[in-house]
Amino acid sequence: MTSASAGPSPLAAYGWDDALDEAFTPHRAAGLTPARVAAVDRGLCDVVTAQGPLRAATPPPSTDPAADPAPCTGDWAALHPGGPDGRPVVAALLPRRTAIVRSSASRDSRGHVLAANVDTAAVTAALDTRLDLGRIERLLALAFESGARPVVVLTKADRVTGTADAEAQVTAAAPGVDVAACSAASGDGIGALRAALHGTVVLLGPSGSGKSTLGNALLGRDALATGTVRARDGKGRHTTVRRELLPLPGGGVLIDTPGLRGIGLFEASGGLDRTFADITGLATGCRFGDCAHRTEPGCAVLAAAEDGTLPQRRLDSYRKLQRENDWIAARTDARLDAERRARAKEISRLQRRMYRDRDRRR
Repeated sequence: MTSASAGPSPLAAYGWDDALDEAFTPHRAAGLTPARVAAVDRGLCDVVTAQGPLRAATPPPSTDPAADPAPCTGDWAALHPGGPDGRPVVAALLPRRTAIVRSSASRDSRGHVLAANVDTAAVTAALDTRLDLGRIERLLALAFESGARPVVVLTKADRVTGTADAEAQVTAAAPGVDVAACSAASGDGIGALRAALHGTVVLLGPSGSGKSTLGNALLGRDALATGTVRARDGKGRHTTVRRELLPLPGGGVLIDTPGLRGIGLFEASGGLDRTFADITGLATGCRFGDCAHRTEPGCAVLAAAEDGTLPQRRLDSYRKLQRENDWIAARTDARLDAERRARAKEISRLQRRMYRDRDRRR
């Protein structure tokens, strides 16, 4: 976390370390300065630098697949000190260690990055409403695929009598994942939760699941806007309208996100395998290596569902998410193939023009 012999960087509180410092070497030689993206608006972003917070411009979006992606909350950036209007400009992004990506709202073949360089993904679910285990599994798949470590946080424990049954249900739906129940209102369980969250922490969950209230409890101050939940359906309003990054008092940083209503998977086969580790484990006992767990003879997964070892709900959820993931993967392959063909046509067109111009000069 040092640069030459200048001592620890003020960015250490935001996650800057020796590996990042080394990766930044060529940018530093070019006269650029490091910054972490705290929030992104259209064409502008808030960044944290060693000298304090700044407002920086972002480059216009590019259609070149080889170009840097658009900055998002959590990115580490290289800033050019002065752009055309005197404002610093994001000149480059450091490679992302992790990225939480979902399919875009239009469900095209491009992913939408929710947060970058995340260490812990806290998947929130409110205990005062019906637990949606399928939604939790979906968010876990996104978290696992990103490379972050997921933790399921059951919020609003003060509004229910006992949490053991809910914790048992979620534990069964999230094998190998830490599950913690807490109340931001009373403070119960917050200390234990803090101990389970490390590095850059992102809060993921639907509106009304208590993300912003939980975030304020973790931050120790009312930094995030909170709202009420409708009594008739338990849904909340989008009090968080953009992703923003804030330092946690005990170390690390917190990224709050707007409530996620549509959470489409994006090329998350690895995340699904880890989310449904019980099913992938059973699949090793199937007679056929390419078993689809539908009607094949000797299927260990179907046998476990039939004898009750594997809940049918769990198998249905797995199949649903697998179908969705396969669909978006096929869309992505088709888009990439179209882009490759378009680039080949453009190269061929330029070559033909070059040959024509050469012949005219002769």
